[in-house]
Amino acid sequence: MMNDEARQSRFAPPAGAAELFLVRHGESMPALRGEDFPLKDGHGDPALHPDGEAQARAVGQRLRNSNIAAIYVTTLQRTHQTAAPLAAALGLEPRIEADLREVCLGEWDGGAYRFHATEKHPAYLQAMQRHEWGEIPGAETTDALHLRVRRGLLRIAAAHPDSRVAVFVHGGVIGAAMSIATGARPFAFNRADNGSISLLVIHGETMIARRFNDTTHLE
Repeated sequence: MMNDEARQSRFAPPAGAAELFLVRHGESMPALRGEDFPLKDGHGDPALHPDGEAQARAVGQRLRNSNIAAIYVTTLQRTHQTAAPLAAALGLEPRIEADLREVCLGEWDGGAYRFHATEKHPAYLQAMQRHEWGEIPGAETTDALHLRVRRGLLRIAAAHPDSRVAVFVHGGVIGAAMSIATGARPFAFNRADNGSISLLVIHGETMIARRFNDTTHLE
């Protein structure tokens, strides 16, 4: 029997897909000229600023009723601290996915990047123009970042079919993930806000971008 009307369809994840809520960590402590951040495996590893702690609590409130089945963090403490309120609310132990750590900024990774970006260092401007992290002295290349981010995302999705997962990561990683999913230029989605939520649906090796930089819980 034929229907007399056809409504617009609503999106539903394919069977077996995972929904990954990519949360950028809360604001971290400021860089101080002449005083490097502590390093973790070559990456700057600052703790959260008090404003970042407040953002973490807001994220926890936002996602606590979202049927989150697992929580992932990176090797860097700011993601652990941002995930902590949600993990406590849900009684989940965060798992570490090292491939989703922030882009390695080489000689600038102890905090110098923030000063060079503000002061428009020529290498920073060249990196932004070319969408190439490798323009920064000693930094990881954009291709290398995208390769490991894709690997980490697919590994998490494969482990959690038909589930929702909160993945606490970094601005460069979210930019890479959204670029991979959409085919946009590598830096098109850089600079997601601290505490923001983006959403990828991953089915097999197919990634669908569903949300970017949602900050309604921070307002």
